[in-house]
Amino acid sequence: MHDKPVALVTGANKGIGLQIAKELAARGFTVLVGSRDLERGETAVKSVGADARALRLDVTNHASVAAAEERIRKELGRLDVLVNNAGIAQAGKPGRTLAEIVKSARPSIASLDEVRAVFETNVFGVIAVTQAMLPLLREAPAGRIVNVSSEVGSLTRSSDPTNPYRSVFSVSYPASKTALNAITLAFAMELESTRIKVNAACPGFTATDLNNFEGTRTVEQGAREAVRLALLDANGPTGTFSNEDGRLPW
Repeated sequence: MHDKPVALVTGANKGIGLQIAKELAARGFTVLVGSRDLERGETAVKSVGADARALRLDVTNHASVAAAEERIRKELGRLDVLVNNAGIAQAGKPGRTLAEIVKSARPSIASLDEVRAVFETNVFGVIAVTQAMLPLLREAPAGRIVNVSSEVGSLTRSSDPTNPYRSVFSVSYPASKTALNAITLAFAMELESTRIKVNAACPGFTATDLNNFEGTRTVEQGAREAVRLALLDANGPTGTFSNEDGRLPW
């Protein structure tokens, strides 16, 4: 077994995922940089640290997920932290502004094919990766699962007429994060008698290609809560949804 704790971050070749990978590496982890494109993953690894490895991982592809788990088990023999960061905001025409993405996702006109594609990555991909990695996480001294969610998925916040972001709620990206929150809670409940803790982190409106770099927060700010949850001690919570200011309502 590898003598250092191991963390897998999906979608880690850029944006918030890359920053999470850098911070976990700085805290003594061997970090697996999950990336659909191995070449991009290998490029990203150079900025993460000497003890980082690129891992080809397409969360929407069963064979890719299975192969990733097999490689981790054979090469390292352990997994201590899983950060389900991979996500997409849309599956339509690249380069659209955030306003265009929100408009196209209105319930009355949203493309079902696009909604399915978003859920395939943001929801079903998280289930698939988590299920595949659970045997390794169960063997860890203190397994941690962090799902990168979003405040726009909060039903409580989105149903509040005074919420300034209420208008962006739709059947696509926001609804996928609502589903992700439910999945976080379901895994946490099943695993609450184990040493594994499962929580959801909101990075805030961070400037990444997810929103065409229209976000107002840096990736360093966006990574903070996910990193904190990945490093929880035995007294830390499970089954929570939070940002760096505290708990968020489901």
